[in-house]
Amino acid sequence: MFDSNPIIVGLEVGTSKICAVVAEINDAGLLNITGVGQHASHGVRKGEIVDPQAVSEDIRNAIVEAEGMADVEVRSVFLGVSGSHLRGFNNRGVHPVVSADREIGDEDVQDVMKNSKAINLPAENHVVHVMRQDFCVDGQDGIQNPVGMLGARLEAKVHVVHGNFNRLQNAVRVVKGLQLDVEEVVFNGLASSLAVLSSEQKELGTLVIDMGAGTTEYVVYADGVVRHTGVLAVGGDHVSNDLAYGLRVPLGRAEQLKLSHGSAVVDEALKGQSIRLGGDHGLPEKSVNLEHLRRIMSMRLEEVFELIEQELDRAEMLDYLRAGVVLCGGGAHTPEVERLASKVFRLPVRVGKPGAVGGITTSLELPDFATSVGLVKFGAFQHRKNQHSSMRGRGWRSALGQLFRRGA
Repeated sequence: MFDSNPIIVGLEVGTSKICAVVAEINDAGLLNITGVGQHASHGVRKGEIVDPQAVSEDIRNAIVEAEGMADVEVRSVFLGVSGSHLRGFNNRGVHPVVSADREIGDEDVQDVMKNSKAINLPAENHVVHVMRQDFCVDGQDGIQNPVGMLGARLEAKVHVVHGNFNRLQNAVRVVKGLQLDVEEVVFNGLASSLAVLSSEQKELGTLVIDMGAGTTEYVVYADGVVRHTGVLAVGGDHVSNDLAYGLRVPLGRAEQLKLSHGSAVVDEALKGQSIRLGGDHGLPEKSVNLEHLRRIMSMRLEEVFELIEQELDRAEMLDYLRAGVVLCGGGAHTPEVERLASKVFRLPVRVGKPGAVGGITTSLELPDFATSVGLVKFGAFQHRKNQHSSMRGRGWRSALGQLFRRGA
């Protein structure tokens, strides 16, 4: 079964939920989701593990549920990671072309990519991704494949995502403690982008904002490649905390108010309106001003969008966003959040849902599952890439064998 239909498993260890998605690559090379497992998350704060034992039990429950639905045994996962320690930046590698005729070959491309990965980072940091953008030959930018061109100086432009090694390993160790292998660690923002963006949106230029419970990740795609990434250690839980403090209610009640009466914008028609909270669980009855509730939410969400907008402005990325902004994650359910984001970015905004996969997708067609679905899409891409490399190797060895046989 594993030989004919490879199994890909994505594991999202989020602040509010653990989600495992099982998919298989069918004979036609398409990705079909066959199982999903979810469990409430305990022991994760701002996207990072703070109680390994609690998280281990939650992951086990999610994996068991996904295994039961897919009728497979999960042995390895593509693990999504987040946290404020993750950083992204653009880098260049340079390689002189030394062949006599100055024609650029495959080896030159491999060498320049190696040079682009030679990054001077603090000792405690670890590279998570090095993503190719494009090449430059003798000052000519925007080259996708320089093989066969003539030039003396080859440059490779890449985007690098890195983070604190120990903080990344905390999640890896928990997963390995469950007798599961980690195929690869994947930045959650990248996974979400893979789930919600079409090829056209990647080409035109799109900002993806994944609004989670503990963190907000953002990724800029343009010309088909990743141009910028970032993480804010602010999410939906912070909105609930603001409401609890501003309305003087317990955190649990603030969360309920956010879900039942919240909005990202303040409607002037609400002026003077209030809702009455019952005196259950020994709490006194209380009246909450609805306009005040929504103003608190709007201010926090607007601040998050403004921080991202300012960062992209400093990085000169705003002009790349010809296809606008796509929101995903649990925070994308907030009423009027598209309207608020459009006001801040002055661009068209829509809520993104996972697409381009088959199988059991009905329950996953929500912005909450962008990361989980994106992880299996990332895994499928890596599988195809490895398979392609393997086939090229086998083809070379086969041709060599035939050559020797002909000469015998």
